[in-house]
Amino acid sequence: MVKLTVKMKIILTLILISTVGFLLVLANHKASDYIVMILNLMAINIIFAVSLNLINGITGIFSLGHAGFIAIGAYVSVLFTLPVQQKEMSYLIKPVMPPFDRIEAPFLPSTLAAGLAAAIFGYIVAAPSLRLIGDYLAIATLGLGETIRIIANNAWSITNGALGLKGIPQYTNLYWSWGWALATVCFVASLTKSSYGRALKAIREDSIAAKAMGINVFSHQVMSFVIGSFFAGVGGALWAHLITTIDPKSFGFTKTFEILIMVVLGGLGSITGSIVGAAVYTVGLEFLRILESPFKVWFINYPGIPGMRMVVLAVLLIVLMLFWQRGIMGRDELSWEKFFSAFVKLKRGGGR
Repeated sequence: MVKLTVKMKIILTLILISTVGFLLVLANHKASDYIVMILNLMAINIIFAVSLNLINGITGIFSLGHAGFIAIGAYVSVLFTLPVQQKEMSYLIKPVMPPFDRIEAPFLPSTLAAGLAAAIFGYIVAAPSLRLIGDYLAIATLGLGETIRIIANNAWSITNGALGLKGIPQYTNLYWSWGWALATVCFVASLTKSSYGRALKAIREDSIAAKAMGINVFSHQVMSFVIGSFFAGVGGALWAHLITTIDPKSFGFTKTFEILIMVVLGGLGSITGSIVGAAVYTVGLEFLRILESPFKVWFINYPGIPGMRMVVLAVLLIVLMLFWQRGIMGRDELSWEKFFSAFVKLKRGGGR
């Protein structure tokens, strides 16, 4: 394997980030609105996938309540950013609760507030539920996620109930979404490589052995859950200010299931796998949209069937899980050494 110094890795990483940044600036000015929307969704899905992978893949906590923290982040951020006049028009059944009836804040502090609110609720959820293990923990987190959705459906003075909130300012752009995606990946990657991250992996492999080694299993699990919840809340804020309309139905179990697909597709425990899984899922889901519209193949007219893309996607995922059970990356991470080693092997193979 090709060996690189730390300085070379840093330089290559900075070059990669700069290149991606240049392409995003180019896309923001030249690409169509549809392409920009897909790129924004890809970045937000990366945030969702990496934050859930920290909980499920790296720490080994089987959580199914991620959609609940996304909902908290979305609603909290909108309560801050929605103009006062818009709130008066939107909250028809009951007026918005104070002090949100007088607050109108910029997007950045609103996004941070969304993340903090999700993290606080994550702590409240984690403290009792992490006493459970295995399937019991999964059921508990699933129930708590659904509880948040039901509360959102009935808290008229906070969420506007089943009517939802419309006309949300579209603050999310490529710079916000990919900037937060970069921050999420860098933070989680740095955490994973630290002694704290090694403790989380030890807990994942064998919590009893980790406890015997002196690791405070419960506090580490709670902190992992809180950090994952924070970034889920941030992603929820970005998502709400991208699609500009939210309601409780947007945060059902299906949302968690979609994120779990991205994580499993990329590989449980792999951060770069989550990035790849989120990108493949986002682009693939949009590409398969052609199956829902009429088209012609040779002499056969295909009418298009609504929902067919989800059926085809499910079949593809089943095939992937049969032949690639650990996902695209497994628990491995992409690295510059692996990239150059593969390039050298490919060059030698071509030389023969």
